[in-house]
Amino acid sequence: MAADADLEQALLGALVAGRECGDCVVCCDVLKIDTPALSKPANMLCRHNTGRGCAIHETRPEICRNWFCAWRRNAAMPEAARPDRSGLLVSLDFNREPRNCLEAVAIVIRALRKDDALDAPLARRLVDLLSSQLVPVWTSDGETKTLVHPRAEVAGAVISGEKPAGRLRSEVGAWRARYDVFR
Repeated sequence: MAADADLEQALLGALVAGRECGDCVVCCDVLKIDTPALSKPANMLCRHNTGRGCAIHETRPEICRNWFCAWRRNAAMPEAARPDRSGLLVSLDFNREPRNCLEAVAIVIRALRKDDALDAPLARRLVDLLSSQLVPVWTSDGETKTLVHPRAEVAGAVISGEKPAGRLRSEVGAWRARYDVFR
């Protein structure tokens, strides 16, 4: 768990001073939690949540004490990106059984409602902001998960292991150096 928190801080940043959850309880609803201290399915409000916060806040499990969405960690994300305001939850996900190496550790931008949040200018701005490093970025509407960074021709070469075209060799090599460990 400490390693996950360290990786989150390395990839998303430390908590932004003065940026608080407020009334946002999106993570208490949307995320799946499966730890010895707390277990709840995705898309079900935690039994400890009052709708405005945690009824056991002072004694909440470690997972709840240490996990923060990207909005709390990335100062470049605008105030409007707070999950309850934007309809988007941005987080670093750890997939223990990835379908491919680019799913193992990745940033996911989740649409919270069945609307056009992923097509909105804010979502496009977040994709651009989060696609500046060697970390895969996916979008999800709850049914479909789409890789948006790296671009398709790079991702295809990374995942397939095939020799990339000359113009892609350096970029594919950088991604492979980081993500081949998840093959």
